[in-house]
Amino acid sequence: MYEIFGYERRRERLARESKSLYVKRRDPRVREDFGIILDFLPHGHIGQSRRMPVAQLVGTKHLSLLEVVPKKDIFLKPGEKVYIGPDKRDKIHHISNKISYQSLTKTAKLELDSLIKDAVNKNPDRILEFFNKCGPISTRLHQLELIPGIGKKHMWKIIEEREEKPFENINELKKRIPLIPDPVKAVLNRITDELGGKDKYKLLLNLISIDEEEEKK
Repeated sequence: MYEIFGYERRRERLARESKSLYVKRRDPRVREDFGIILDFLPHGHIGQSRRMPVAQLVGTKHLSLLEVVPKKDIFLKPGEKVYIGPDKRDKIHHISNKISYQSLTKTAKLELDSLIKDAVNKNPDRILEFFNKCGPISTRLHQLELIPGIGKKHMWKIIEEREEKPFENINELKKRIPLIPDPVKAVLNRITDELGGKDKYKLLLNLISIDEEEEKK
C-alpha cells in the first residue's frame, strides 16, 4: 500500500512529465479519402420510407464510421477498399452521413472487429511503445488506467518496471507484470470503447492502421 502522501507526490511527479501525444481528441472535420466496406445493404435499411442501396464503411486514415450510397448498379463487398475523396469516384455516389459504432449492423461490427484485430496483431511494436511511453493525463489519472483491466496497482508496477528497463516485447511485459490482463486483448477492448465514444480520450485509434498502403506512407 502506498501512503497517501507518497501516492500524491508520485502523481504530481508523473503530471510534470511532458504530455504524451497519444491523448488526442478527434477533429470532427477530418477527411477520409479511402474507406473499407464493412457491410453492404443492396435494399437499404428496413423501415426506410425510401429504400436505396447503402454501405457502411470505416475510413482508412482516421477510422471514421460512415454510411455511403453507391452508384447505380454497383455491388460492394465487405473488405473492399473504395475511394470516397473529393475527386471523381468510381463506385461511391455520395457520403450520406457519419454514423456511430452503435449504428453499425451486426455484420459491419464483426468486419470492423476483424480489421482492428488484424491491425493490432500486425503492429505489436506500436502497442509496446504505448506501454513504454504513455504518460499521465492529469495529477489523478494516467493513460494506463484507461486500458480495460489495468488498475492502479498494475499501473504503478508498469511505470516502475519500464523506468528500470523498457519492455522489449509483449511476452516480456506479461512476465514482468504479474497477473496483468492480456495486453493485446486489453488494447483491442480499449479501441472498441474509443470507437463507441465511451469517453473523450483517444489513446489508441491513432496508433493503428487498417490499410497496408496507408501504413507505408
